[in-house]
This record gives sequence, structure tokens and C-alpha cells, in this order.
Amino acid sequence: MQTLLPEPVRRLAAWCVVVLLVVGVGAVGVWLCVTFKTAVTPVLLALLGTALLGPLYRRLLLMKVQRSLAAGLTCAAVVAVVGGVTYIVVKALIDTGDQIIASLKQAATDVAKYFGAAGTSLDDMASNAKELLGKFGGTAASGVLSGLSVVGEVIAMAVLALLLVFFFLRDSGRAMAALRSLSPGDSADVVEAMAHRAFTAIEGFMRGTTIIAFIDALCITVGLLILRVPGAVGLGALVFVGAYIPYLGAFLSGAVAVLVALADRGFAIALWALGVVLAVQVLEGHILQPVIQSRTVQMHPAVVMLAITAGASVAGIIGMLLAVPLTAAAFGILAELRSRYTSPASQGPRGAP
Repeated sequence: MQTLLPEPVRRLAAWCVVVLLVVGVGAVGVWLCVTFKTAVTPVLLALLGTALLGPLYRRLLLMKVQRSLAAGLTCAAVVAVVGGVTYIVVKALIDTGDQIIASLKQAATDVAKYFGAAGTSLDDMASNAKELLGKFGGTAASGVLSGLSVVGEVIAMAVLALLLVFFFLRDSGRAMAALRSLSPGDSADVVEAMAHRAFTAIEGFMRGTTIIAFIDALCITVGLLILRVPGAVGLGALVFVGAYIPYLGAFLSGAVAVLVALADRGFAIALWALGVVLAVQVLEGHILQPVIQSRTVQMHPAVVMLAITAGASVAGIIGMLLAVPLTAAAFGILAELRSRYTSPASQGPRGAP
């Protein structure tokens, strides 16, 4: 039976249908996640926390600790560590926040002095401050209430995520068994392998990123302390937090450190601070990333930037934090499928020379 369309056109049409179906399913999934973000966000954060804490939990199990007790001890350790780190970071930012803000204001003054447009200066902005406050003062109370509601929502999501981490750690075996039981036909092994590869990618990303963030923050803090830049500890804490957003977080935190050095210590010290930041970035890109994250899914920087941009457009800061590990999981699934369905063809028929 002859067809009206040639074979290449039919293949192109078939691929277009597949792409449209995949994009449609992905769009519906993103829409559902955004609609139910209050429930979805704690689940995703709990998955990241479970991936980061999995080695500690497994070590406790090897020590013959009961599963529920091991999960509880792991969560307690997380609360202690996160609470301690948060206290150190907040205390450092409070102690050095005034210095950082004053230095940034001085940097803005210098920039306005040399590059400001005619008729627009910081003095003009200050003279209009009272008018602006009077204009927008009516919304201050609603802004405070909105801020309090956001803080309450964040605390609730954090508590829910911690509880989910406990259950994910304790019942990981049951979850895998349930996933196998829900898999259609004979695809249980494939689905389990894909889930394992995705979780391994997230686990490697979280563990490697945490180690790299700590080393980056330590090196930059030591360098800024040697240069006697004010707020060095707070800037190091900012570098540690920003490292969880690849490339963009390091750029922003490094820019703040250089601006503070420029405002408080002058142009020469700012150049040295820039050298410290660039040296740390070179160390991360050429040594830390290949060595620490060599066993995880490697992604091109362009893919990482696109993932961060898409995550920011969908869910703001939370989306930026979740975009890269979720993309790593997707790349892990694709790698598993490629290894299963392309290896036999690439190896050729059995018995071939």
C-alpha cells in the first residue's frame, strides 16, 4: 500500500508527535507542581535531604542500630548541625552586617560620584525618601503581615520536610517495593534501575556541592581575613550558601566580596580580593569539581544555567535551588536508558568479528 508522504517526512512527523507529547506531559507536571507547591516543595526538599543524609543513615544501620532509631538520630543530627550552622551564619552576619552594608553604601557613593548621571545623586534620592515613605507607608502593615505569613509557611514546610526525611530514610525499602509493584508489565527492573540512578545522581550532587561549598567558603574567608576586609566571616557564609546555586551564586557572592573590599580597603585590595575569588573559582572548576563530583552526572555549564533560569521563572529561589539536582536526576535516568537500550546495538551482533 502506497502512502502520500515519503519515509523521511513520516519519520519527522512521528518525532514531532513524540516531542509534543513529552512537552505536554512535562508542562502538565510543572503546572501541577506549581499549583500544589506547598505540598510538593517539602517533598522535593526532603528528597534532597535524604540524598545528603543517606550515608550517615546507612552507617548507623551497619552499626546494628534499629531503623527507626537510626532515622531519628539522623534527623536529630541534622537539626543540631543546621541549627548550629544557622546560628554561626546569623551571628556572623549580625556582627558584620553593619560593616558590609556601610561598605556597600560607600561603594554606591563612589560609583555615583564617578558614573552618576547629571541631576541624579544619592543626595537627591535621600531628599525624596520622606515623600516615598509617605506614598508607600500605607502598605507597610500589609507588607509586614505578608512577611510573617511567608515566614510561617517556610517554617511549616521545613518541619514537614524534616518529618518526610525521617520517613524516607526509614521506609526507603518499602518505597522501592511499592514502586516495583506499581510498575506495569515486566518493567519493574527498569523502573527500579532508573529510580536508583536518579537518586544516586542527586546524592552525589548534594554531597559534592556541600563539600565544595565548605572549601570555597573557607578559602575565601581566609583570603579576606588576610586582606583585612571587613565582614570576612559573613561574606564567607554568603559564599557557602550561594554555592548551592552553581555559577550564579558564586558570581553574586564574589561580587559582593569585591565591592566590600573596594569600598573599605581601596582599589588595590579590591584587586587582591578579586584575585582570591578567581583563584578559588579556578580551584573549584579544575580540581574540586572533577575530583569530588567525578562519579556524578556531569552537565555542561550551559545546561546548568538554563536549568537555573527555568527554575527561577517557575518557583523563584526555591526553583533555583532545586533545578540543578532535579536536572541531574533527569540526566541520570537518560544515562540509564541509554546504557540499557543502546549498548547491544553498539556492540554489534554476537559472534561478529
